[in-house]
Amino acid sequence: MLTHLHTAAGWLAMQRPGGGPGTDEWGPGTIAVVVALIIVLLVISLFLLQFIGLWIRSIASKAGIGLLDLVAMRLRKVDVRVIVGTKIMAVQAGIPAQTRDLESHYLAGGNPVKVVRALIAADRANIELDFKTAAAIDLAGRDVQEAVATSVLPKVIDVPTAESGKMSIDAVAKDGIQVKAKARVTVRANLERLVGGATEETIIARVGEGIVTTIGSSQSYKDVLENPDAISKGVLEKGLDSGTAFEILSIDIADVDVGDNIGARLQADQAEANKRMFQAEAEKRRAAAAAREQEMIALVAENRAKVVLAEAEIPKAMAEAFRSGNLGIMDYYRMKNIQADTSMRDSIGRSAEPPKPTEPGA
Repeated sequence: MLTHLHTAAGWLAMQRPGGGPGTDEWGPGTIAVVVALIIVLLVISLFLLQFIGLWIRSIASKAGIGLLDLVAMRLRKVDVRVIVGTKIMAVQAGIPAQTRDLESHYLAGGNPVKVVRALIAADRANIELDFKTAAAIDLAGRDVQEAVATSVLPKVIDVPTAESGKMSIDAVAKDGIQVKAKARVTVRANLERLVGGATEETIIARVGEGIVTTIGSSQSYKDVLENPDAISKGVLEKGLDSGTAFEILSIDIADVDVGDNIGARLQADQAEANKRMFQAEAEKRRAAAAAREQEMIALVAENRAKVVLAEAEIPKAMAEAFRSGNLGIMDYYRMKNIQADTSMRDSIGRSAEPPKPTEPGA
């Protein structure tokens, strides 16, 4: 900066009136130019001053970021401190990370600090991971540092999880007894399938489905209680980690309990349903019989009415017979005697019948 000031001062000395360096008088225009140049140089100096410290750090750490590169980053609205710090960290760790890649990842909305830290952790653990893959994982919304940490130190997932609100995975064996199981799944992140692979929710769902299937195929709940490791082996053999971002290392049954007798409950419910169905059928038949009885009563009443109508015609016929001479008075008396004799015989027959036994409580 001082060199630029001396150069400007020498040029201004040449512009003095008289055209020589020995002239001491300056014109008004020359003074204005001098002031403008000084202001411009001060502004440029102040602007460059904020990059001096970062530039010196870059040179000292052999990061290879020049002063003009820092100015260009600022003009592209890139956080210069983040890029310089990340590049220094990568260089010191021996990670091949280019400044342009870090800058483009930052502009894409990623976190270059997490990416470089993940690359360092993977390099220390002898895990193959390049910058492109790590940046893709970060831009996909996953925590690339956590992914590398899970790949180094396996993670344990409880099935079912506490967030689901369930205490156990419930299944029913073939003998109808309910079995409640809890499992712990040890997984390790698969960095190659982390982009586009299924998440932990898929692992939990598949393991739960496998436990239900294995218990349901058991002949008795006693088999499950005697060999709980058969559940983990059966589930593990299904290859539940295919298409996911994890590799299942082991499935351990943490707890197995006996639940309700679902088979007996279903049979009782079925018996109750059958009982109600038969009761409904019996009620239907009773209603049909009652309706038929009322029909018969109505039919009897109808026939009785016809008899009454027919009996009402007898006196008319007798009167007509008297008028026509077909019936005499002696014939009429004989008919009356027969009716009286018949009535007497009926009375004697009813009095000779044994008395009917009385019903209890009558």
